[in-house]
Amino acid sequence: MPLPDLPHQDRLPPLYIPHGGGPCFFMEWPGDPHTWDQMGEFLRSLGNTLPRPKAIVVISAHWEADEFTVTSHPQPPLLFDYYGFPEHTYQLQYPAPGSPPLAQKIQDLLVAAGIPARADAQRGFDHGVFIPLLLVYPNADIPIVQLSLKTGLDPATHVRAGNALASLVDEGVLFIGSGMSFHNMQGFFRGGFAHPSRQFDQWLTAALAKMPIETRNALLAEWEKAPGAMESHPRSEHLLPLMVVAGTAGDNAGRKIFETQIKDSTISAFSFESTV
Repeated sequence: MPLPDLPHQDRLPPLYIPHGGGPCFFMEWPGDPHTWDQMGEFLRSLGNTLPRPKAIVVISAHWEADEFTVTSHPQPPLLFDYYGFPEHTYQLQYPAPGSPPLAQKIQDLLVAAGIPARADAQRGFDHGVFIPLLLVYPNADIPIVQLSLKTGLDPATHVRAGNALASLVDEGVLFIGSGMSFHNMQGFFRGGFAHPSRQFDQWLTAALAKMPIETRNALLAEWEKAPGAMESHPRSEHLLPLMVVAGTAGDNAGRKIFETQIKDSTISAFSFESTV
């Protein structure tokens, strides 16, 4: 069933946000308890600054499948897919409803674009979904569907998937790419990545603002060639959610809306907003 069109000013900009380290916002972080404070404050602020979505589609770094897959469980459970954290972090709750009709529409749009897709009626939300959304929308009263990454992590394929789903933005759906613009575990624990992470962040900020859209997509497709790219992402699963939301954004340019440092590594969030 289609969602109603929204007035232009109420359309929600696709977002790429950092989701932190495990359940970092809900525990005393070893070494420095304030490590994730700025990121947590940013996530809490988002829900107060955006129009309320009709539904949310989250593309998380923590789900890869052989083909694009959507959750179709009407009341998805939580997957506590982090390890070695305090016991209370495995008792967190986020009882947001799923949306089987939206899951079906996502599947249909992808297939119509020539992109194989399927639904998973059993899978719940991983921590790339419920950890940030506990801060952004703590009431857990907005329907959510999670979309997987596709095995192989080809950036152009993920941009193309986002293109296929772009019409949902006009129906009140908020797309959230949940990952980290810098994701190198050595950097999180030991530091030492200030220069490459800053180089890559500067490149990414400029690339997302590039127009025409074909230029931006070409840059994203070859992100590995960017300065500091491989030091920032030894594996690309935390960057690929950005490719999907960039695809949903059409010709809306990406704009940095948040920046912080974890240890000495730069991590940012981006919004794709219309200038019309």
